[in-house]
Amino acid sequence: MSEPPESDPRELLAVARRAIEARLSGRPFPEEPKQGWRGEPRGAFVTLWTRRDRELRGCVGYVEPVYSLVETVARAAVAAAVDDGRFAPVAADELPALSIDVSVLSRLEPIRPEEVVVGEHGLLLRHRGRSGLLLPQVPIEHGWDRETFLDHTCLKAGLQPGAWRDSGARLWGFTAVVVGED
Repeated sequence: MSEPPESDPRELLAVARRAIEARLSGRPFPEEPKQGWRGEPRGAFVTLWTRRDRELRGCVGYVEPVYSLVETVARAAVAAAVDDGRFAPVAADELPALSIDVSVLSRLEPIRPEEVVVGEHGLLLRHRGRSGLLLPQVPIEHGWDRETFLDHTCLKAGLQPGAWRDSGARLWGFTAVVVGED
């Protein structure tokens, strides 16, 4: 799998926070420089957590490299703050109490279930017109083994555990560089 950018991706945390602040205050996205690795099309996810108890507050991303990395991070950050249907939109006064993680993704590559390394690979499963994605850090956070990780990727897709074994199931792996504020 291709490696994430060599430069320090921690500066993407500031991009994410500035994009959310702009949206919550009604300003347009700030224009971010797109030189070098920042301008390369990349997939990325932005996860919002409450600082007090590390509860998930939003997580949205782009798997495919459609936008430059800085634009992907800005768009994902805003979507995590206001468009994640699992949560009410973030209020401006709530933002200081939130912590941001940015996961910069490698390209998707087909992967066989026995090749999945917990803590190294994220997974995208597509089957029966459904898809589910889990980032590499998720199985570590929950103490899952490989099979449990595969089963939860099925559940994320709205499928039964074990659907990854079906002949029509397609599985892709990716790696991620994950940086967080806390």
